Amino acid sequence: MEIEQAKKELKEKGFLDIETNEGIDYAVEIQKLKKEKNAVILAHYYQEPAIQDIADFVGDSLQLSYKAAEVDADLIVFAGVHFMAETAKILNPKKKVLLPDLNAGCSLSEACEAKDLQAFKDEHPDHVVVTYVNTSADVKAISDICCTSSNAKKIVDSIPLDQPIIFAPDKNLGAYINKVTGRNMLLWEGACIVHEAFSIDKLLNTHLAHPEAKIIAHPESEEHILKTAAYIGSTSGLINFAKTDSANEFIVATEAGILHEMQKKVPGKTLYPAPAVEDNTCACSECPYMKMNTMKKLYLCMKHELPEVNVPEDVQKKALIPIQKMLDISSK
Repeated sequence: MEIEQAKKELKEKGFLDIETNEGIDYAVEIQKLKKEKNAVILAHYYQEPAIQDIADFVGDSLQLSYKAAEVDADLIVFAGVHFMAETAKILNPKKKVLLPDLNAGCSLSEACEAKDLQAFKDEHPDHVVVTYVNTSADVKAISDICCTSSNAKKIVDSIPLDQPIIFAPDKNLGAYINKVTGRNMLLWEGACIVHEAFSIDKLLNTHLAHPEAKIIAHPESEEHILKTAAYIGSTSGLINFAKTDSANEFIVATEAGILHEMQKKVPGKTLYPAPAVEDNTCACSECPYMKMNTMKKLYLCMKHELPEVNVPEDVQKKALIPIQKMLDISSK
């Protein structure tokens, strides 16, 4: 409802209809706006290369959560998806947080609404609720602790073995954490459209064509993909593995946007995106939500300081508790 209201207000102000001179150098103008407005741009690895290159910080969900908690800028511009901007606002309630496109959502977040999770909680009142950061502020507000793919194992390991757990919303990440921790968490039936798009047949054919390449995969991928992987880890974990491992070729099973930053870190190595089931222009799996943000939208967003992401104060205070618990445990 909040997103729909914000869209209505933007349309009334004419923001959604604004056209700019196509000859404008967005990179130059964005740099000027950063200085003028004391703004910081936080970008996820899945953003388009131009946005990653102009961002002040590029990272995965955990890294971006830490960065959002410590920035001293007046304006936070989050080049990512809606739940990420919400998290930044929860951690910085007095700062203005912008998102270039309010439609930039997340299939995982959409798969788990607060009312449905609350009903599930009521059915299992003895369970602790661990939610992935890929959820709305409303869901975080009824959670006990949050996690990211980088720290999910550490978070779950911090909970006593005899304490039953609900893990939401990613069933694939939850199943992987169950496997590596020996837990038997109740898993929500959600999944990431990007990480469920990989084709096992095409992946194996790619490996046959490049037998020296190691397959590395994000734990949001399905089990049959993870079984082929030499390494399983978060986006930052995948980059670090490619940097430190002796192999010179890697097949990367996560959103293809990561290849931009990964290639910078390993300029002498060869990277292949894991192929998706459906044929498309890049033969890889891309997040349609992440790619909604563009340099033009980023420029307009900063120029007009719209659209702004807000979280109701009562939700912000409740949601901050599980996020802060996650950050505290991860920092130990």
